[in-house]
Order: sequence, then C-alpha cells, then structure tokens
Amino acid sequence: MSILIADSGSTKTDWVLLDNNNIIIQFQTIGFNPYFQSSEDIHNEIKTVLLPILKEQLKSISQIAYYGAGCSTPDKVQVVKQGLYLAFGNIPSEVNHDLLAAARALCGKEKGIACILGTGSNSCLYDGKEVTENVPSVGYLFGDHGSGATIGRTFIQHYFDEKLPLHLVTAFENAGFHREIILENVYKKPMPSRYLASIVKFLSNFSNDSFVKDLIKKCFLDFFDAQVSKYTGAKSLPVNSVGSIGYYYKDLLADAAKEKGFVIGNIIKSPIDGLIKYHS
Repeated sequence: MSILIADSGSTKTDWVLLDNNNIIIQFQTIGFNPYFQSSEDIHNEIKTVLLPILKEQLKSISQIAYYGAGCSTPDKVQVVKQGLYLAFGNIPSEVNHDLLAAARALCGKEKGIACILGTGSNSCLYDGKEVTENVPSVGYLFGDHGSGATIGRTFIQHYFDEKLPLHLVTAFENAGFHREIILENVYKKPMPSRYLASIVKFLSNFSNDSFVKDLIKKCFLDFFDAQVSKYTGAKSLPVNSVGSIGYYYKDLLADAAKEKGFVIGNIIKSPIDGLIKYHS
C-alpha cells in the first residue's frame, strides 16, 4: 500500500506518492493555507488538478501525511482534514503543521533549530522527535521576519518613502510596478503575502547590488532577533533553514547568523526530499 505525502506552503504544494520506498508520482499544485482558503477551495483544487494524476493509484493509497502552512490550531487542521476528506473520502489522513515538516526534513532525529524562510517565515526548537518550543508566527503584517513577504514589503515601503536609489526606482517602475498597481494587489486582491513575496523575483536581478543585499540582510538580522534568539540554548545548536528565500540568499543568511553569534546548519530549498526519507 502507498502513502501520499503533501508539503504545502502558501505558494505551492509538493505531493509525492510513495510505495515501498519508491516514488511513484511527484507533482505540484497551488499552496493551501486554511487562514485564507476553505475546505471547499482545497477540495476543488485537488479534484481538478491532482486526482486525475492519481486516478490509477487512488485505490492503493492507505494513508495521507499532510504538512501545511497555517495548520497550527485544531480548527485550522479541521479545515484541511475536511478538504482532504471531500477529495479522497475515508483514506486516513494525518495533518501536521509545516514546522514539523521542516524539523523532520532538516534535523531528522537530531536536536536543532528548524526555520522556514519562504513566502512566510517560522521557526521552532526540535528535540529530535517533537517540536518543543515555538515563537508564534503572526503573519506578514506583524511578523514573518526574514520572509519573502517581509522583504517585498520592506522594499515597497522604501519605494513609497522615496528611500530607494534612483537606478532601483527606474528598474522597478519599468518592470510595471507603480503605486496604484501595488495598492490594488495588497489591499484588494487575495493572498497579498504572495504578491509581496513576488517582489523578491524582481530583486533577484540585483543580487549583487549593495542596497538590495543590505536590505535582505537586515531582514535576516531581524529574524534572528525576533525568532531564533528566543530559543533555549540557541547559540549552542545548529540553525537550519528550509525555503526558497533562505536557500537563494544563503550567503546573506550565514552572514547575518555569524553577526548575531549563531551557527548555520543545513539549508535546503524544499523539505519534500527530507520527508520522503523520513517516511521511508
């Protein structure tokens, strides 16, 4: 019998069908977050996009192991569970927070600090089995330090406050970003955090620009202050990171860690490979 593993962030969900330690199918859908999407939204995406791919293997699935952003309270877990039930019927499903996915993928059975640095951010202290401490994530408006959403929001704030160098203003506007477009995407359209994080794609064109590098590093320094520094014995443990922001800006992340007195451990782009190993 097979196990279906799902690792879901706010932007995308990685799905892997594992049978006797062999990968049968690997696929992606949009990301799910029960703070922004209903059970019906989750069901509709799975029904439309994923179930046709799994058609031949559906009867062999004996368990679903789902890890997702926003699955931090019983009521939000239930939103996802109901969406999975509508899509898959009575197949047993285990729904866990994406923090546990990060910890299992990054640390395996070793103690360490596991961080998520993607569209949003989060972190935890992991004892090799369970998450033992967690500084609560409060989303892109009040937290998400070091995340793509915060980097994008900070850059836009500098744009509105006329603090950007002229060459970045010119490039930003030539790329189609203007006041009204930004405000409409942030205040009127769904998933504003995803839009803010998309600004990082523009910034990737200026990866060697000193202003951009300083901005991103400052966001990482804030992350270490607001999150990592609060864990018991933090400076004696490796700080591990999963997510595209930490992965693509690993040098700046390492510089920020060193400046704050922390030691960097594993840095990976996606937890799915680690989860495959864990569930094997």
